[in-house]
Amino acid sequence: MYKIAFFIVFLIASHLPAQTNYEKGMDKALGLWSQQKTEDAVNLFERIASAETDNWLPPYYAAQALILDGFSILNEKEKLEKQLKRAQGFIDDATAISKDNPEIMILQALLHTVYVASDGATYGMTLSGKIVKLYNQAKIIDPTNPRVLLNKAEWDIGSAKYFGQDTAPFCKDIEKAVELFANFKPETKFHPNWGKERAEAVLKTCKEN
Repeated sequence: MYKIAFFIVFLIASHLPAQTNYEKGMDKALGLWSQQKTEDAVNLFERIASAETDNWLPPYYAAQALILDGFSILNEKEKLEKQLKRAQGFIDDATAISKDNPEIMILQALLHTVYVASDGATYGMTLSGKIVKLYNQAKIIDPTNPRVLLNKAEWDIGSAKYFGQDTAPFCKDIEKAVELFANFKPETKFHPNWGKERAEAVLKTCKEN
């Protein structure tokens, strides 16, 4: 009886989807990032990318972690420059695997935004047009992507404030992004699924102003 029960358990277990090394590595890297261990996370994403040469997600996340961390070190010019150059390398790797990918275009626009935020006088004129172009291209490719609409609207709001213009039209875009997030489903558990909380926070700010 015991042998039969063991055989049944073994048979069931053998048909359960085992977590791959890729999935384990991505879970661990994302966990490190959530613990604000950015460098460790980036290094692990890089190692995964070297093994998953046809997968754009590991270099995507490596770049994203470096870019978002860049906003916290805007005044550390040397460190920031080194970090953004490394992020650009990861973006280039991801783009080589997945061309015309709106998610990667968003990252490229965010990387340019970090440069502008760090030194508007130097980078504002040269990169602002590129940022707008990237968001417009991404929106044409995937008009229902909530992150495209959110990040484009945030850039537009910042530009409008800088030039003393009305931000209300772009707040409507934020509202639309919130609606899109409600129905958005990532292709897999590792595909980009961020931005909903940010969109809701920005929309709240819009309503308060």
